[in-house]
Amino acid sequence: MSDPIPLAQAVHLPRWQRPLVLLFLMAVAMPIAFNTWAALLNNFVIEVADFDGSDIGLLHTVREIPGFLAIGVIAIIIYVREQVLGMVSLILLGVATAVTAYFPSLGGILTLTMLSSIGFHYYETVNQSLQLQWLPKDRAPKVLGWLVATGSAATFVVYLIILLLWEPLGLTYNVVYMVGGLVTVAIAVFAMVAYPQFDGPTPQLKKMVLRRRYWLYYALQFMAGARRQIFMVFAGFMMVEKFGYEVHELTGLFLINLVINMFIAPVLGNVVHKFGERNTLVFEYTGLVAVFLAYGGVYYLGWGVAIAAFLYVVDHIFFGLALALKTYFQKIADPQDIAPTAAVAFTINHIAAVALPVVLGLLWLVSPLLVFLIAAGMAGVSLMLALLIPRHPAPGHETIFKIRLTAAAE
Repeated sequence: MSDPIPLAQAVHLPRWQRPLVLLFLMAVAMPIAFNTWAALLNNFVIEVADFDGSDIGLLHTVREIPGFLAIGVIAIIIYVREQVLGMVSLILLGVATAVTAYFPSLGGILTLTMLSSIGFHYYETVNQSLQLQWLPKDRAPKVLGWLVATGSAATFVVYLIILLLWEPLGLTYNVVYMVGGLVTVAIAVFAMVAYPQFDGPTPQLKKMVLRRRYWLYYALQFMAGARRQIFMVFAGFMMVEKFGYEVHELTGLFLINLVINMFIAPVLGNVVHKFGERNTLVFEYTGLVAVFLAYGGVYYLGWGVAIAAFLYVVDHIFFGLALALKTYFQKIADPQDIAPTAAVAFTINHIAAVALPVVLGLLWLVSPLLVFLIAAGMAGVSLMLALLIPRHPAPGHETIFKIRLTAAAE
């Protein structure tokens, strides 16, 4: 393997071999396998494995365990470069996705979910670290928006193929899972061979980092992990269980999300750049409170499928604003802390995520309304925390309390 190339010297490489292009290639690779799995999941587990709400909650608890253990990335990067770990993780995600339909039992699905989740969460940990190391602060929000749009475009192609060809070609779960997983594997192998290793401007600490001044970022990550489970686990499950959505219908709903995201994600990046992380996150969490309360209305007030589908789309748009949490950390962090803190943050993000799906899955059997009311409460807590972000976060000014203390001292 050739010597790593410092980031500053990467401008001399051919344009297609530069770090930014690699980030975009990675943004294409991951969603293909992951969203192939996600698009078919609810129908696959209900139709083939006969899952109920408790089973789906257990599956998502298992899926989140590797996220809780993402702190293990710190130990791995002592011996393996982050860039290599990211590609190996993509390969594991792709292979596990490819063989999912060969094991249509509870035990088989849980095992492969665990393996694919290790690949997904370790990739995401490394990917977030590389993005914040490689992107300059003044450009990060806009570029992150374009990376989100690129991932949405890749997923759009996957969903469009499923939507248009599932019934006409009589596609099976096995065929679709196999193709989606192997495409991700192929892209990851190409990226390992075709791209040099890049050295970021600041060597990363290779030990666990927990700093008191990052407490607000940790708290926001914890609430984001808890809140996200409601959307990931129960919103799509509701569309299948309550309204009888079939594979192509649920995929059509995903497609609407993706088309909107492809165009709006770069706009959201500009919104963060213009209005700042505080205002962006306050807007996101206010909207999520309203959306989760409205989900409850689907059950309590008997609203129909059109309103439920509309809420699903709006919900997805609000989650796109989460890139503001990344740039908030980039602005307050010591550059050497980015890699270890990305791992710590993923673990914190998944503390509640491990326990909530199975607990809320049992509650779902009693009252789906209560599940969504709890989610609204979680979004409300996130809103209160977001109000503590200063208008211009920076090292030493991580929260509004630091600014007030500084002003008082002066």
